Amino acid sequence: MPDVQVVLVHGIRTSATMWRAQVGHLQRRGITVHAIDLPGHGSRMDEGWSLDAALTTVDDAVRTAAASGPVLLVGHSMGGLLATAYLGVEAPPPVAGFVSVGSTALPRGAGLRIYRLILRGMRTMPGNGMWLVRRVLAATLPDETRVDFGAGGYALASEDAALVSLSGLDVEAALRRIAVPTWFVNGEWDQLRVNERLFTRLVPHAELLVVPRSTHLVTAMRPRVFNTVLDVAIATVAEAGAGA
Repeated sequence: MPDVQVVLVHGIRTSATMWRAQVGHLQRRGITVHAIDLPGHGSRMDEGWSLDAALTTVDDAVRTAAASGPVLLVGHSMGGLLATAYLGVEAPPPVAGFVSVGSTALPRGAGLRIYRLILRGMRTMPGNGMWLVRRVLAATLPDETRVDFGAGGYALASEDAALVSLSGLDVEAALRRIAVPTWFVNGEWDQLRVNERLFTRLVPHAELLVVPRSTHLVTAMRPRVFNTVLDVAIATVAEAGAGA
């Protein structure tokens, strides 16, 4: 069986540390994992946000991983939308499977404006509203993953520019071009489920998996469930690679 490589792309504001539960699980299975930091996030907090640089970061990680085996690309929230745009080009990159987590919303219109307003309002609070973020995480995430979302720092300076740049992505066109095995994973209470039926209609071979009793932060809230989804995706990619 081929050595499947997993590339993990984090969501807005957080960093590669959000995947610690997944990285640990994959490493215990002997699977090579590449958890990247996007511009303006995590270890690259001092950089400015750039959509082109973000897509280049994903491409560099994928092509490095592809030299060693078939690639499973996994993206959460903003990372899932970036990965969708990256996959949906006319000359597809070397990706053998795709897991999109909490990313079934079109980044445009009223929803995007409201989200930007909420984040802008939080930045007017004492401490940029981080006391509220910590309180929400304490109430919703298990002890084993609670610190992971913020361990790499929060990219407050980059989030609005990142959101604005996402509105320039033609996600619908990209979805129509995705031909690899695809899984859309959402928490039951995820606010970004709004267009999940459109996404599955545009990618008819995709599986839609809704994790009960979970929010947008499904990877940290239900890590064992999500890790099982990863195991299924990895097995699917490995089997296809062996057949090829």
